[in-house]
Amino acid sequence: MSQKTKKVFVSGMHCKSCEILIEDQLKNIHNVTSVKANQRTGEVALSYHGKEPSNEQISNEIINAGYQMGKDSKLPLLSIDYRDYRDLLIAVTILAVLILIVSQLGIDKLDFGNGNTGLFTALLVGLVAGVSTCMALVGGLVLGLSARYSESHPEATISQKFVPHFYFNLGRIVGFGLLGGLVGLMGTAFRMSGNTLGVLTALVGGVMIFLGLKLIEIFPALRNKNISLPASVAKFLGINSHDKKYSIRNSITLGALTFFLPCGFTQAMQLYAVSTGNFMAGAMVMMLFALGTSPGLLSVGGLASVFKGRTARIFFMTSGLLVIILGVYNITNASHLISFKSTGNKQIEYKGEAQIIRMTQDGGGYTPNVLTVKVGQPVKWIINSTNPFTCASSLMMRDYGINVGLKKGENIIEFTPTKTGEIKFSCTMGMYTGKFIVK
Repeated sequence: MSQKTKKVFVSGMHCKSCEILIEDQLKNIHNVTSVKANQRTGEVALSYHGKEPSNEQISNEIINAGYQMGKDSKLPLLSIDYRDYRDLLIAVTILAVLILIVSQLGIDKLDFGNGNTGLFTALLVGLVAGVSTCMALVGGLVLGLSARYSESHPEATISQKFVPHFYFNLGRIVGFGLLGGLVGLMGTAFRMSGNTLGVLTALVGGVMIFLGLKLIEIFPALRNKNISLPASVAKFLGINSHDKKYSIRNSITLGALTFFLPCGFTQAMQLYAVSTGNFMAGAMVMMLFALGTSPGLLSVGGLASVFKGRTARIFFMTSGLLVIILGVYNITNASHLISFKSTGNKQIEYKGEAQIIRMTQDGGGYTPNVLTVKVGQPVKWIINSTNPFTCASSLMMRDYGINVGLKKGENIIEFTPTKTGEIKFSCTMGMYTGKFIVK
């Protein structure tokens, strides 16, 4: 029996993962042997034997995958709907009020001044991703997992049907932690230069700004644009497998493997984990990000959505604005790796020809962070690290090739300044900075 092909258009595809979801769903149609989706053209080709699948069958499966049958209309760069700007103004007001409340309560100082800036950001970004891109991307996998569980356990109660979602998210949190730690170690192995780290940090910020612009929905042309990895990567890892049998092990494994799915938020946090150059720091960044996504992903399993309709739209706009702010913050930090400004006090003592400089590194950075030394005399830089589990413990001074991870207690770095001027140093993310003034 000869094989035939039928082509249809699907609207709403914007990444390689969309292709995977649609291809898997359409393979459920009887007589369909293979499916090839192309997110760039919006075209899907179905190969089949025997009777041709009806448009109704195809449309139903496409809807089940979360898409619509038909062509995408060309979207304008800038929205012409006044309601978009009205809702954006409301979102700006809400965010401004929230920032004011946080500032008045001193929460901003608690979170951003104790060395956990990156961890707080990872958790916050995870919360946003969990109700937006992660829900859209991973939601299909979660629903498929739930369906397989229901088929295997038709007698299960509502609470029991929630079990696969628990193990899926547990797999994500633990898997993201372990893989994030390995990614963090990569930063140590490669000993990235200041320029590389600056570019990497700026890239993180750029990805976050891009995703934030998508969430505020003022730029319709960005709606179908995404940052994605080749579909072959997910297929190789078995993420798109359509295994009909449910098991706890499969749920945990599938959750962990979503680390490799092409979600822009996930990729931004992975880049951040690399820049930490530390197993524990990388693990904490990715684990907290996965933890942040859990509430949104668990809601797919049956929790009622808090926001609906226009309220949801304003919520996403507010979240998008926050993500943009965090992205700009990262880009600012990247600029610190090349040129930064800070203030501090001198603290220097002399013993013979060696200049002994003492500095403390804690969760808030470096104290003092402006130090004065003499040109041509060896410097013995003694750094007392009181909190090694923070970005500030990854210290680099580009001009003299210094890139070290500070351990708890005293750390000694020796160098000789060869010319007058300033020698800048910072953490590897550019959040905490300092400098030597050479006279």
